[in-house]
Amino acid sequence: MQTLSQLNNGELKGVARLQLSESLTTFPVAIFDLADSLEILDLSNNQLNELPDDLYRLINLRIIFCSNNLFTELPKVLGQCQKLEMIGFKSNQIQTVSSESLPTWTRWLILTDNQITSLPEDFGRLTRVKKLALAGNRLTSLPDSIKQCESLELVRLAANQLTSFPMQILNLPRLAWLAFSGNPFCASRDPHNEFKTVAFRDLALHQVLGQGASGVISLATWKHSEFDFPEEVAVKVFKGEVTSDGYPEDELDACLAVGHHDNLVTPLAKLEETDCSALVMELIPAHYTNLGMPPSLVSCTRDTFTDGLSFSIEKIAHIIKQVDDLVAHFRLRKVSHGDLYAHNVLISEEGHVLFGDFGAASKYENLSVEQQQGIEKIEQRALGFFIGDMLSLCEEKDKESPVYKALESRRLN
Repeated sequence: MQTLSQLNNGELKGVARLQLSESLTTFPVAIFDLADSLEILDLSNNQLNELPDDLYRLINLRIIFCSNNLFTELPKVLGQCQKLEMIGFKSNQIQTVSSESLPTWTRWLILTDNQITSLPEDFGRLTRVKKLALAGNRLTSLPDSIKQCESLELVRLAANQLTSFPMQILNLPRLAWLAFSGNPFCASRDPHNEFKTVAFRDLALHQVLGQGASGVISLATWKHSEFDFPEEVAVKVFKGEVTSDGYPEDELDACLAVGHHDNLVTPLAKLEETDCSALVMELIPAHYTNLGMPPSLVSCTRDTFTDGLSFSIEKIAHIIKQVDDLVAHFRLRKVSHGDLYAHNVLISEEGHVLFGDFGAASKYENLSVEQQQGIEKIEQRALGFFIGDMLSLCEEKDKESPVYKALESRRLN
């Protein structure tokens, strides 16, 4: 992160990326001195409520992030920026999104956790948009033209006010990752009384094992337990607010709804307190590692992988078979995972996989047969992308094998 002092002193001349977070209330005009080089501007975590009308002077600007500010409308000047393709205004107070504020070449639009009630009727002109994050708003419907956004691959609609499932998105040809829980049309949450309930006072939390959008996972040991649980467990404490995927309560509900499977981290009990909720899970053995890494600014919706990572076709087929079984299990339980990615998969040295992170999961048993089939088709497309990612890691010597060709055929279909 750079400083305002560095900017004003001319020390940042030539930078391609600028990140300032200093409780700014006005846009620093010295940013225009970087117009020849600046491609990524991150002004998140400030107190801004407007951008200058001549922002388009930043002629090379491709990406802008202004999350956690005070904007009440998406600035119209964004639509005049000739190269702008990624826009992130998460956690503001945005109520209005006009057509003028959306560049036709938008590829990534993040408006999570605002107060948006509607999108422009001509939203469908954004035919390049791949990633659309709208969780935690006040949308009651989607514009019919969104069905023209045929590049859309990831859509987050959870925690809105949608009164019916948006049929417009079911035929989008590339849509693979969809979250829609926490809307009025959704099924009610299940209390899952079949799961044991324990209290925080019975546990001692130790080091943090990991964290994501919806909560923090820690190692824990029992101070007291009336149940036959392992001495060491993992505890995920859910954050109380809406996340990029939806409500933490919906994640907990979906996680418990799918039940047991050999390729899922096993939930042991739930914790219910007045100020938060949490889940006690089996501790994942230390030799499990992440199969992939999250998408980058370049890959947008697609996972990234460690340089040099490769597998034999036999190991790839074994991985895919396990994920196949898991997707079938989700379908049986009428739960769409919504985030079927390699970065949500843990893998052992022997090739056993464990799947987790139900932040984008949605129950759909209450929907019509047509809607259920459409949702399952979307989830199947995510599996196809996953297969493609795995085949991209195949050792060169195996790429002519019958197994490789059979999996490649599945990916294409």
